Amino acid sequence: MAALRQTQSVENRHKLSNTLRNWLPILHSSLSDLGEAMAPFIEANPVVEVESGYEEDFEKKIPRKIISRAVSNSRTEQIEALTIEHKTLYDILDEQLGAPLFPTPSSQSIALFVVSNLDELGFYEGDSELFCRDNNITLETFEKVRGRFMHLEPVGIGAKDLAESFIFQLEHSDISDARYPLAVEVINNMQDIHSYAKAEGFSEVMHILGSFKNPPNIEYQEESAQIVPDLMIYFDDEKNIEVKLNDAYYPTINIDINYAVKHEFISQKIKEAKSLVDALDMRKATLYKVGLMIVEYQYEFFTGGQIMPLTLKTLADEFGHNPSTISRAIANKYIACDRGTFAMKEFFTTAIDEDVSNAAIKDFLISLVKEESRIKPLSDMKLLALIEEKFKVKMVRRTIAKYRKQLNIAGSSERKKLYQLGI
Repeated sequence: MAALRQTQSVENRHKLSNTLRNWLPILHSSLSDLGEAMAPFIEANPVVEVESGYEEDFEKKIPRKIISRAVSNSRTEQIEALTIEHKTLYDILDEQLGAPLFPTPSSQSIALFVVSNLDELGFYEGDSELFCRDNNITLETFEKVRGRFMHLEPVGIGAKDLAESFIFQLEHSDISDARYPLAVEVINNMQDIHSYAKAEGFSEVMHILGSFKNPPNIEYQEESAQIVPDLMIYFDDEKNIEVKLNDAYYPTINIDINYAVKHEFISQKIKEAKSLVDALDMRKATLYKVGLMIVEYQYEFFTGGQIMPLTLKTLADEFGHNPSTISRAIANKYIACDRGTFAMKEFFTTAIDEDVSNAAIKDFLISLVKEESRIKPLSDMKLLALIEEKFKVKMVRRTIAKYRKQLNIAGSSERKKLYQLGI
């Protein structure tokens, strides 16, 4: 009897192992790429027939509660509001051509000229001298403003060439202070890069440079495939919040268990097909649980409030997985609600403590800079003191500097110069 239980236990573990092996790539893929992720499991399986989940219109699969609450004028606009908006590079840049980097009409005019003169790779190729003559400004002023593109997304855009684009990206990298000078040398002498191969820290520098975007607009050169949300969250007639899986888009797997040929090979393929069905069910269950947790922690957002602190570790602890596994699991996954369609990762913010998110810190930082004295701008140390006083947290100056850079806010001395120039 004990031997039988042991045999059953081994079989169950084997089944679970097969399911998990299938589950990870299926979980990590986006819903629109699910068919491609499943392909290796079904191509050589004669007992499986797959029906696509993309045969109906997206509109027919959206709960009416989401559509009726969407803020739009027409039904067509309502549907469009609930699909992912594929912003162009110019849309992304246009959203950044204002304060604090470009606070004046003059600086905005220069920034718009730079954006209007980007080539197909994202490099600046405009006639700066002609623009300066026509607008009665110095080339030095023009270049100072263009230099602020270093702080725009995507990082590297607006540079004159690849070397300058890499310098822009270097400022946002995690390279150590000790290796920074070598990195600059390597970037400025890329045609002779092998001469630095024996320099101390060369491998670290090359690892950093290898992560840079080349060309800077590479993410915008091809339109992304259609993105479909995995979850839909809305309020029902009784004002209860609902979490609904978008299972209508999942492929249906039909298994021919009465296959004409009786053979050990066929039996094995039937087992593999059932394991694939189990993996799809695990994906659904996992993402549904993620949706429930997001609702629990971010309820205020769905009622019109702000994103609250929620770390990946919190989710990982609930699931018993490593945070990196959870990070991959929510990548390329989306939630549709009456406020629009959002990437799952947007619901996770790094918490300074259990009550304060870094998003709240950044919002306060922006407000401080907007209201600061133009004669004596706030230093990072002063910003740090005000933030610590406001939120009752302990931080370091380096973190404030990091947040500034992420928000495209110049240092206090640079801001003072900009204020004096009226740029």
